[in-house]
Amino acid sequence: MLMLRVVLADDQDLFRAGFATILGAEPDIEVVAEAADGANAVRAALEHRPDVVLMDMRMPILDGVAATRQVCARTPSRVLALTMFDTDDYLYAALRAGASGFLLKDAPRADLVNAVRVVAAGDALLAPGVTARVIGELHRRGHPDPARAAAVTALTARETDVLRLIAAGLSNAEIAAHHHLSEHTVKTHVGNLLAKLNLRDRAQVVMVAYESGLVIPGQ
Repeated sequence: MLMLRVVLADDQDLFRAGFATILGAEPDIEVVAEAADGANAVRAALEHRPDVVLMDMRMPILDGVAATRQVCARTPSRVLALTMFDTDDYLYAALRAGASGFLLKDAPRADLVNAVRVVAAGDALLAPGVTARVIGELHRRGHPDPARAAAVTALTARETDVLRLIAAGLSNAEIAAHHHLSEHTVKTHVGNLLAKLNLRDRAQVVMVAYESGLVIPGQ
């Protein structure tokens, strides 16, 4: 069985213990390290190279956004941002820093386990309680990186359509069915998108789609 390796980063012992208990009960998930601040979260990610780092956004020494930026820049690990509130201003910044998804700390245990697996697989995980606000904020702020904005306009018509469908939350299988394509062909289009736009994963695709105005919230 392929084990998913996880680092837990939260300054509250109770939350770390709870997350460790929930994830440790799964046969395919191993908690390899814990950290009580952002600086140690980065060190743990560099040392253990986990599949996923569960990153609290509000921590001492180095906050979750800065730690996320370093983890994403220096390791292949994916970051799942954790927050107590769906109005947390850190969430938008965390997505821009490279987070692959968000989850509220009071989410059901099954949602936590699913989130780790989804993010480890390279998919975006935007919790329902957080998604609408973050997407609205992405669209409102706009102003994507100029080079990336130019790359968006240079996408083929098919790639642009796939980008829109990813932003709408469709999986590769659903996109394939929508266009009567093979799933392999869709994966190729997604891979081309990530390469052309210099993005890590689908969460970043969602960010670019809304920031660029290619997708409008509610449409």
